[in-house]
Amino acid sequence: MREEDVVEALKRENEEFRRIYQEHRELDNQLLEFNKKLYLTPEEEAEMRRIKKEKLYKKDKIAELIREYKKHHSLN
Repeated sequence: MREEDVVEALKRENEEFRRIYQEHRELDNQLLEFNKKLYLTPEEEAEMRRIKKEKLYKKDKIAELIREYKKHHSLN
């Protein structure tokens, strides 16, 4: 099973995965908005750093859930 298939299965079957995946995408969109700006205020820079950390945490959690799914379904 391809990684994309696992992601789609998890989005259908796992509420936690679906929520984290959606939050990750929303954080991605927020970063895109910051990147459109020519200059950032110190507050915006701090917020951007916070978003990047949160996005990385969610990416790690997504990867963990994918690994668990593969292990549980013997898809190594």
